[in-house]
Amino acid sequence: MLTETQVVLIGGDARQLEVIGRLLELDAVVQLIGYDNLQTPINGAAKTKLNIEVFSQADVLILPAVGTDDSGKVESIFSSEELVITSELIAALPKHAKVFTGMAKAYLRNLCKEHGIELVELFDRDDVAIYNSIPTAEGAIMMAIQHTDFTIHGSTSMVLGLGRTGMTLARTLKGLGARVKAGVRKPEDYARAWEMGFEAFYTKDLIRQVTDVDFMFNTVPSMIVTSQIIAHIPHRALIIDLASRPGGTDFRFAEKRGIKAMLAPGLPGIVAPKTAGRIIAQVVTELLMADGTKGRNG
Repeated sequence: MLTETQVVLIGGDARQLEVIGRLLELDAVVQLIGYDNLQTPINGAAKTKLNIEVFSQADVLILPAVGTDDSGKVESIFSSEELVITSELIAALPKHAKVFTGMAKAYLRNLCKEHGIELVELFDRDDVAIYNSIPTAEGAIMMAIQHTDFTIHGSTSMVLGLGRTGMTLARTLKGLGARVKAGVRKPEDYARAWEMGFEAFYTKDLIRQVTDVDFMFNTVPSMIVTSQIIAHIPHRALIIDLASRPGGTDFRFAEKRGIKAMLAPGLPGIVAPKTAGRIIAQVVTELLMADGTKGRNG
């Protein structure tokens, strides 16, 4: 249980509602900032304003998937007010406090480091990334079906990067009857792709591998689908880039050539916010209970 643990949630989207529900089940003291337009009341959680007093009493601060922008602003679909995390607010946190977010920009990292506050980036964790790979794969396949007039079954589908998301996506595509080509950099990934029944190739040979693709799914967070690569892709092909912004695709050249290319980061929170929220809730509460972060403000 998290009895007496003071948790402050700022901003976010539907995923946070699952986190709030789980925290309340575990008897945490939950305060919400940036939820003034939330239509459905949450029994047991208190709405409050962004101020130093709230931060000074917090054991845990939970921010949205992308914690802040480069100036400290926090996004919230439940509020129209501007929410900005400042150095003074982070400085007010007790030294034992933890800050949770999906991924942090340099602004938030630097603030937490400057004031000696532990920052936990959930999307860097293997367990979270693997759990999230499921709604990501489903969302990518949903997009592929919506934006083409042919089936995945029998298609030639390429997955670039066989990491946590790429592995789940490639296996799902194969299960749907696609011929799956897997682009990798490392020999061990090549061996794993071959063992799983994919057509493995090294990404340095990408230009020779794209001439027959129907679907290309990129998970590599650097420019890999260049204009030279796109020049060799069939016009019927659809490119879905799952890497974080700005992606790894030359979208300008794809549009110029008439090839549909779509940047689709953050699919778990878009296509399955309830599941994505439960994943975050499960990991956050497990970490807090294992750490014993509760009631240390006296």
